[in-house]
Amino acid sequence: MGYKNARDVLPEQLLEQVQRYCSGELLYVPAKSGAKTVWGERSGAKLHYAERNAKIRRLYSEHYSYETLADMFCLSVDSIRKIVRGTTS
Repeated sequence: MGYKNARDVLPEQLLEQVQRYCSGELLYVPAKSGAKTVWGERSGAKLHYAERNAKIRRLYSEHYSYETLADMFCLSVDSIRKIVRGTTS
C-alpha cells in the first residue's frame, strides 16, 4: 500500500472537508467493495509460495526427507508435512 499526499490527489474542496475531520493525521481509505484483490496477488507473494510449495512437493517425491526439506526451506517439519499433504497452498 503506497502513501499519497491528499493535496496531490483530491480536489481542493474535498481536501478542505477532509481537513476539517482529520487535519495532519494519517487516514486509511478502504477499497470499494468488490475491488479487493486476493492476498499476495499484487506483491507476488501468492505466486512465490505456490512455486516454493510445488518445489517442496517435487523434492519430497524425489525422496528428500521432511527434516532435510525443513532445513533447506527454513521451515518446521510440521509445516513441510502440511505442504506435502496439500493442507496448505
